[in-house]
Amino acid sequence: MPIPAALSRTQAWYRRLTVPQFTVVTGLLVILAGTLILATPVCSGSQVGLWEALFTATSAVTVTGLSVIDVGRDLTPIGQGVLAVMILVGGLGLMAITTFLQGFVVRGTALRQRLDRGQTLDEFGVGGVGSTFRGIALTAAVMILIGATVLYSFGFTDLPRGPERLWASLFHSISAYNNAGFGLWSDSLENYRTNGVVNAVILVLIVLGGLGWRVTNDVWTHRQRLNRRNLSLHTRLVLRSSLILIAIGTGGLLITESLTRGQFLSSVAWPERLMAALFESVSARTAGFTTVHLSLQSISDSGLLLMMTLMFIGASPGGTGGGIKTTTVVALVAATRSTLRGREDVVIRNRQISDKVVLRAVSITVASLLFVLAMALLLALSSNLSGEEPFTFLELLFTCISAFATVGLDLGVTEHLGRFGQLVLVLGMFVGRLGILLLLSAIWETLNRDLFTRQNRIGFPREDLYV
Repeated sequence: MPIPAALSRTQAWYRRLTVPQFTVVTGLLVILAGTLILATPVCSGSQVGLWEALFTATSAVTVTGLSVIDVGRDLTPIGQGVLAVMILVGGLGLMAITTFLQGFVVRGTALRQRLDRGQTLDEFGVGGVGSTFRGIALTAAVMILIGATVLYSFGFTDLPRGPERLWASLFHSISAYNNAGFGLWSDSLENYRTNGVVNAVILVLIVLGGLGWRVTNDVWTHRQRLNRRNLSLHTRLVLRSSLILIAIGTGGLLITESLTRGQFLSSVAWPERLMAALFESVSARTAGFTTVHLSLQSISDSGLLLMMTLMFIGASPGGTGGGIKTTTVVALVAATRSTLRGREDVVIRNRQISDKVVLRAVSITVASLLFVLAMALLLALSSNLSGEEPFTFLELLFTCISAFATVGLDLGVTEHLGRFGQLVLVLGMFVGRLGILLLLSAIWETLNRDLFTRQNRIGFPREDLYV
């Protein structure tokens, strides 16, 4: 029969895919399914076509938050529910989901050997994929429900009790924990800038989601005897680096905007200014929510540069955010320190870090920088050639980093770009969420499968290179 034969051929094709290839294909299929569903009249109005649905679905699955539509106005309640489901799918991690699914689709194949190539996004441990996935899902459910309960009871008190407030609380909890940045209001959370409960809940959810399940599980496991000696090196580095980045972002925004007297923070009193700076510092590292209006007129160039740096670094491995990850920056800093000290080994907290980790950190950083610059170049060329609304290079670069790091902060550029410019952002969001190395690995293995296999067995003579 045609259908069983087609299913058999499809399964045979999936058997030949490596984990990076499987992840890319599954991610594309999820986005395609979301696009078709969002484009239906049940989910959206007539102003949402296939292109708008594609952009929105990609932004949701990659938990970015950039949008060319007004979610609260252009999507029906069913469409908003579909959007929330896609955010959950993307936030839980395409690597976790695809690896979990692959255990069923590719049953009986050498999954253990092929999982080694799937470590570009996350390392779940061979044989422990199922339990890890359940742990991630359970942790997310608990955090989201607690956040929604607090928002409903004490946060969104300006909304009438009932379905409207309940859905607003649940949707924003899902979006915050998954670092998506989608909101039901066109001005994000600007109306709640002075609401301490809303700010606190959203901030806590963003941070917990960005830390990653591995860190939260480690802290929870040692909750009765919580001290740094019981925690793993990864947990300690993630917590330390996250706190440092939050402090640098908050203090940096207060300094830059106070010195330049911009409208971003100087127009509000100091308590509100401190809260807004803290919120933007946390949100800039892949969340995308904002309590103040962002534009070139409201924030200084130095403030934008600081926010772009925070966006590019992003969250932590295994978290719901993007960026090159905090541990990547830690490895680079440690390698630089070892070089200055004349040491051959990279040591962090009295632990030696393998050369493979350092090399991977360098590769991620360099590849990400080159990809973002290529995106900015394409956007600048398309704007000049097509006669679109002129934007400064700083605006374009900010938007590209926001898309690649799956942040979602926007200076008002995205909706005014042409189709080609928005396509560049779609590709940037997809690559940024999957991981630049995973995508390059999938492409390389597709084009050079035999060469990729033989390359590991070849040795070459050594020679020095002056740098």
